[in-house]
Amino acid sequence: MGETIKLRASDGHELDAYVARPAETPIAGLVVVQEAFGVNRHIRSVADGFARDGFLAVAPALFDRIERGVELGYEGQDREKGIAIARQLNPDNAVKDIAAALDFAKKETGKKCGVIGYCLGGTFAWLSATRLAVAAAVGYYGGYIGRYANETPRCPVMLHFGKLDKHIPKEEVDKVQAAQPEVQIFWYDADHGFNCNDRASYNPQAAKLARERSLGLLKKYCLSD
Repeated sequence: MGETIKLRASDGHELDAYVARPAETPIAGLVVVQEAFGVNRHIRSVADGFARDGFLAVAPALFDRIERGVELGYEGQDREKGIAIARQLNPDNAVKDIAAALDFAKKETGKKCGVIGYCLGGTFAWLSATRLAVAAAVGYYGGYIGRYANETPRCPVMLHFGKLDKHIPKEEVDKVQAAQPEVQIFWYDADHGFNCNDRASYNPQAAKLARERSLGLLKKYCLSD
């Protein structure tokens, strides 16, 4: 279903992106923003899943600015490497790379485009909503959204968090809700990474419900006139 293409950001940086195309004419575009482990098997499967729902899904390789071809697992040295690379990432540059993916999706489909991101990508989904022209944005357990709570989204936003997640203090999420009360925030009896079936923290019930909610928001606003 998928292929890897090259994108060019506004500053001239070239990056890879995984593209999953639907079987029929796309209903809209969707940028899928990676976790701190590269555009790995799981992220590609997420893009494939949204393509089956009718979206042209694009997953840009944000780590290409630091190291190309990064594809990691979730334990041991892979986990440590992923976190180390994520810490080197310049948020402004990551937003440029997401913008390049958005431009590609919009040109390919001629339709509106949303953004969905996980973990590291959850924070960048928020920044996409506040800084870029997207129809809707969804963020899963983005740990640093609280830092940008005072940036007002330009589109409808939905956020998902796990009540058992020790990586993200509830106070940070509360900060976002207080600053931006129109944002939909959902809590699940689950841990960090609950959407990822390659993680020990995978929670199929929470993942299913969060995906249904996310798909509802994306379809409502990406398909509207």
